[in-house]
Amino acid sequence: MRYTGKLAGGALGLLLGFGPIGAALGVLLGHQFDTYAERRDAGGSAGGDAALGELFFRATFRVMGFLAKADGRVSEQEIAAARSVMAQLRLTPAQVQSAIQRFTEGKQPAFDLDGELSELRRACAWRPDLKRVFIELQVRAAIAGNNLEGPVRPLLSRIAARLGLSPFELAQIEAALWFRGGGYAREAPGRSEADLEQAYRVLGVSAADSDRDIVKAYRRQLSRHHPDKLKANGLPESMLEHAKQRTQQIIEAYELIRARRGMP
Repeated sequence: MRYTGKLAGGALGLLLGFGPIGAALGVLLGHQFDTYAERRDAGGSAGGDAALGELFFRATFRVMGFLAKADGRVSEQEIAAARSVMAQLRLTPAQVQSAIQRFTEGKQPAFDLDGELSELRRACAWRPDLKRVFIELQVRAAIAGNNLEGPVRPLLSRIAARLGLSPFELAQIEAALWFRGGGYAREAPGRSEADLEQAYRVLGVSAADSDRDIVKAYRRQLSRHHPDKLKANGLPESMLEHAKQRTQQIIEAYELIRARRGMP
């Protein structure tokens, strides 16, 4: 299946709806759309954007298939998790078929994970937030597919490292996808000590930080993910509900921390 520049931009735009990616990606995506429109209106080529969109789409579902097969078999739950990602991305029937094909390719013994990641990293060299979205999608599918059990977690760590994400960033992504479910996890965890630790990670802080640092981090995260700011920075209308959910996640994480620490 051949992606046009418009379809590539649409695919990347839909990817914006997943996880704590912040206003920076909104700016980046808005700039990308503007650049594409300028090239199109000027009669130029937007082939670079189309190629990136095609590569991102291909790598997303190939690596997802690779992770699902990591323990030697792909369960019905892992297939359902991949299907759920496709549904959340609002893929057309033709795009779903392409995604399934890529997913199947990733399950094959001959699939070259390192080669795929190297190509993706080169293509996204100046777009670090796209690499973060890529990891978010893998983590989301893995949580729903097998709860990050077996070889999946160390493989995800390896994949994140290959794309330049730190262990802290990976942990923060996982925490954000788990905390209160946020519409992503299969069920929301209880208000346990582990949940409190995840709340700290959602804010990008630790229990050792001062109350003042906690408040600063909370305000910083709210500013980064606020729907109005994201909209102003290029977030599509269709993604505003996600932005609201992310803001609610941040508020709930802060309120849990504040209550446990006895902060005013």
